[in-house]
Amino acid sequence: MIKNTTRKTILEKKYKICKNIFSKTLGLMFSTKPKTLIFIFKKEKIIPLHMFFVFFPIEVLFLDKNKIVAEIKENFKPFTFYSPRKKSKYIIELPKDSIKKSKTKINDKIIF
Repeated sequence: MIKNTTRKTILEKKYKICKNIFSKTLGLMFSTKPKTLIFIFKKEKIIPLHMFFVFFPIEVLFLDKNKIVAEIKENFKPFTFYSPRKKSKYIIELPKDSIKKSKTKINDKIIF
């Protein structure tokens, strides 16, 4: 389960962890429905994302090494790019409106 401990809310109950290069590269490409993915990187860095071959909008949380929300991207639309300003070690891709429903904000602590 992915929880926002700051707000005491649940972001998602089911998710998949992407650790290897193949799962990170594929992500949600060619998926027919939204899923929750957690990307884990070895160190904090700027991680640009793209939505090529993703056919629905999603939301993204960028977490630092302490799993604190560093940046949020809502309504990330199909076939677009996004380059965050903050470094992150974890990225969580969520179905649309998940962030709003959980009331997640910058500096919230996330656990999974």
